[in-house]
Amino acid sequence: MKNLSIEQIDRIIEMAWEDRTPFEAIKYQFSLSESEVIHLMRLQIKQSSFKLWRKRVNSGISKKHLLKRSAEISRFKCSRQRTISLNKISKRSKNLK
Repeated sequence: MKNLSIEQIDRIIEMAWEDRTPFEAIKYQFSLSESEVIHLMRLQIKQSSFKLWRKRVNSGISKKHLLKRSAEISRFKCSRQRTISLNKISKRSKNLK
């Protein structure tokens, strides 16, 4: 697996937990396949959390696979979501000074 920063790992875990974020979006942004995301989740979260996540991904509630999505969902992100800049921490620290 690639060398990922803590911030990248946190973002991947967050995206993996989001029901509407497909594995293809994670692959597009971080170049990790579905199996690599599963492996990363297995290593980074508690076993009980991993089991809950896998159950949710495979239950049909989650839209983690583009082929399982309805045709009405045609984008990776909410139309109102801003572009991710990945510098939230630096902006936050400037405001604290």
